[in-house]
Amino acid sequence: MAVIVHTRGNSLPSAPHPIVSQYQEHLRILKGSEVTARLSSSSVSQKLDGLQDLHDSTDQLLQLPIEQQAFGLECNDKHVNDLLEGSLRLLDICSKAKDCLTQSKESMHELQSIIRRRRCDETGFTIAGAKYLSSRKIMKKAIRKVLENLKATKNELVSSSSNKDNNGFSMLKEAEEITLTSLESVLLFISDPKGHSKQSRWSVISKLVQPRRVACNSSETDTNEFETVDATLKSLISHKPSSIENFLSHMENLELCIQDLEIGIEYLSRKLIRNRVTLLNIFSH
Repeated sequence: MAVIVHTRGNSLPSAPHPIVSQYQEHLRILKGSEVTARLSSSSVSQKLDGLQDLHDSTDQLLQLPIEQQAFGLECNDKHVNDLLEGSLRLLDICSKAKDCLTQSKESMHELQSIIRRRRCDETGFTIAGAKYLSSRKIMKKAIRKVLENLKATKNELVSSSSNKDNNGFSMLKEAEEITLTSLESVLLFISDPKGHSKQSRWSVISKLVQPRRVACNSSETDTNEFETVDATLKSLISHKPSSIENFLSHMENLELCIQDLEIGIEYLSRKLIRNRVTLLNIFSH
């Protein structure tokens, strides 16, 4: 009598588990968001939300016993090191983004305090404004260095994943790649939007006239709060027509944006840490 033996390969099943399908859908949505040419507060917030969804699905995927067994079978020492180093790399970029946001918020609060204390002191405002812009310049330089390293890492990931198998390791590396790309957008948004946006100079200036207080994740805005504050401050320092009231309103918008980004990155960091711990537990058995 012929004996039928059912075996399971190291790759994911041909009919994927619903969690695998959900995971792949989150990947697809994030990839689709990368075609957006303009970096705005709403698009960046949506990327962070998408990353949280993706890494929630990662956790659900890693909790499946059948996938834990598959990871244990298919991942050699190099695979394990690649995944763990990749998770540390993502956490490091999140940490740098949080540091930049904290620095921006502190510089902004210092400038707000000086403006409110010395509304009639033009010299004091000019000095404080120049200090704020100087801190922004230093931060942009630091972010550019991070972005250079990030670009090199992305190139390595792309070249190493040119022949993707339908297995857990390849899926996690693909998730790492899209997470790096999305975090790159966050850093670009904070630092140097002018070089990476098709938004015209006139559209930025026109929004300086009548500011609206909006949350960073509002779908109604396509502006960049960092850029707006920088442009308005430079206009005030050079004595071009603008008002302190408008500027303070723009800074309130920026504060809301920073708060939203801080929350998004903090939540993402927690999910990355959780998934790293799960991987460590899987590979330690």
